[in-house]
Amino acid sequence: MFNNSSKIVFFMILMMGTLISISANSWLGAWMGLEINLLSFIPLMSDNKLMSTEASLKYFLTQALASSVFLFATILFLLNSNKINSNFLMEMMIFSSLLLKSGSAPFHFWFPNVMEGLSWLNSLILMTWQKIAPLMLISYIIFKPLIIISIILSSLIGALGGLNQTSLRKLMAYSSINHLGWMLAAMFDSNLMWMTYFMFYTFLTFTMIFMFNMFKTSHMNQLFTLSFHSKTMKFFLFFNLLSLGGLPPFLGFLPKWLVIQSLTMNNQLFLLTFMVLMTLITLYFYMRLSYSAFMLNYHENNWMINSLYNSTFMKTFMTYSFFSSMGLFLMFSLYFML
Repeated sequence: MFNNSSKIVFFMILMMGTLISISANSWLGAWMGLEINLLSFIPLMSDNKLMSTEASLKYFLTQALASSVFLFATILFLLNSNKINSNFLMEMMIFSSLLLKSGSAPFHFWFPNVMEGLSWLNSLILMTWQKIAPLMLISYIIFKPLIIISIILSSLIGALGGLNQTSLRKLMAYSSINHLGWMLAAMFDSNLMWMTYFMFYTFLTFTMIFMFNMFKTSHMNQLFTLSFHSKTMKFFLFFNLLSLGGLPPFLGFLPKWLVIQSLTMNNQLFLLTFMVLMTLITLYFYMRLSYSAFMLNYHENNWMINSLYNSTFMKTFMTYSFFSSMGLFLMFSLYFML
């Protein structure tokens, strides 16, 4: 993507749109930032492949629907209607449109299908940067009845949706939906809590997608090939998946630990128990993926060039994987040393 100068310009506009949205002091300004963000991401998604064209069209239609609802609710707010429950209606419409933009359940229907048609780099942008503005705006207007429903459904759908997937992009999409449930739950405490979770989630997602992009893997059976014949690579895959799932003592457990502590202090015990149980299901399909990669090995398919193991990419990936796996140990060691 960054070999194309026009796409670099669109990427800069994409970042600017998000910054406009999160720094706006009115809902209309936030809507304008979201639209700039949307219209700059469409050219980044589109290339000569049929799948990416279909994905960009699906993304545009769903985001346009969300933007229309958001703008309509904003106009209602500006008109300052005196009708009964007008504020309730406005908050519900704005909140629903932002959930649709972020890909949270029950408005997640577009997210896995769009992910399937994107390159790994665009998938990373969609799973991380594109969620910043909607989540920031959601934190401004927490609509409690709907946010609890969204947390429960995001945890449930993110866990169950990934069980029968062979596509790694869809697997990452359902994992992202599950993590969205945790981020929404983190908003009960403070903005700092969900931002902390989001930073850890971004790092772990980046590490996984860096690996998949480096080895050009898109489906589960490609993990069993000569690209992953090295035991070191299989261990890194195993540790990164467990860290993404939030299993202690890996780095991915730390943000979940903070959210668990926050929900316990807010007496949201039922919600917490449900989310932890759903996380166990996500760990199951991560373990299944790792176990298959360890136990199965097909020598007839070679998806990558072996010289890649000695490249800078490999060293970079090992560095990311080390922090993903051992980051929690390093943080606690520094804490006790200081």
